Amino acid sequence: MTARLPWLICAGASVVGIPAAVVVTTVGRTGPMELLGGAGFALAGLGAAAIGAVVASRLPRHAVGWILLALGVGIDLPFAPEAYAELSLVPGSGPLPGDEWAAWVSSWATVPAFFGLTAFLFMLFPTGRLPSRRWRWAGWFVAVSVALATVAVALAPDEIDSGFDNPVAPTGRGAEFARWLSDATDLLAAPVLVIATAALVVRLRRSGGVERQQLKWFTYAAVMVGAGIGAGSAMPPGRVANAAYIVGLLAVAGLPVAAGLAVLRYRLYDIDLVINKTLVYGALTVTLGTAYLGSVLLLQVVLGPVTQGSGLAVAVSTLAVAALFRPVRSRIQAGVDRRFFRRRYDAARTLDAFGARLRHELDLQALAADLRTVVHDTMQPTHVSLWLRTEDRNDSRTTYQ
Repeated sequence: MTARLPWLICAGASVVGIPAAVVVTTVGRTGPMELLGGAGFALAGLGAAAIGAVVASRLPRHAVGWILLALGVGIDLPFAPEAYAELSLVPGSGPLPGDEWAAWVSSWATVPAFFGLTAFLFMLFPTGRLPSRRWRWAGWFVAVSVALATVAVALAPDEIDSGFDNPVAPTGRGAEFARWLSDATDLLAAPVLVIATAALVVRLRRSGGVERQQLKWFTYAAVMVGAGIGAGSAMPPGRVANAAYIVGLLAVAGLPVAAGLAVLRYRLYDIDLVINKTLVYGALTVTLGTAYLGSVLLLQVVLGPVTQGSGLAVAVSTLAVAALFRPVRSRIQAGVDRRFFRRRYDAARTLDAFGARLRHELDLQALAADLRTVVHDTMQPTHVSLWLRTEDRNDSRTTYQ
């Protein structure tokens, strides 16, 4: 029953949450970015619930699986009361009984799930425990802060986002206290974020081996979320900002997937290649894009009196950027390897140098010593032995250690 329970919870949340998310996205969202935001969070909830069910069914004693499952349920289920409230505002179908209560529940239900569980996921990943006993105070601080934020949203005297009045809004001094509590919890949001991030950074600095690879998967997805949504929010509205925001939303949906892959230890060491290619092609895109825009503007200024508005500047810039693709990518790849993947970079340089010396080395003993040194520097084994066959059958092997 323990193995089936996560799947039953996931199935129940999906049956209720997916249709409700469709209703909210199509009825309550009007702009394209609102549609993308609703679809992105619904997809993130579904992914978190599914990955959490997989991890919790295989590792029932691991806290991360249950946190992911609760996170998915906490994101998907509040879509149901929100969909009910949105349908109540549609002409011809409303008003529906209890619509303001449904809107009230949907206004605060995602706070403990999305913010609280996400913070604890950062603090407990990948072992399911805090980094040390000293972090207990941080766990209590996060829990109390999220609880107070939930109460502040639930008691907000202002109108609920969907257009309904808060049915439990206090009046008089109670309203003043609710506003003060809301302002105080807004100030607590930054420390909670810092604590969650610091826990992940501390683990990453102390980790090694398998745990470090697990943290790389999770950190990579978290960085993509922050970079995408942060860039989309900071840039002026436009296609570039929308593209960055979409990347952030996709990363939000991919965060539980990365956590599940890391906990289950599936293809852990592929993350090094993913990070490498992301750094290389991200830097390559920025470099070539900047070069293209700069060359277009420069050539238009220089050739403008001659070409008189023709597309020559664009054509020349496109050809120049195409010609620069391979050399620029090679230089960026070398720079990324040298800065972030130093061991592989040093190993490649050592092998290249050994190959150059091999063409001119004639002394067998010197060659054997050089070969053992290269193997030790590149592979770093605990012991190196080299066997060479000789012409004497009675002594067919010579060993260098």
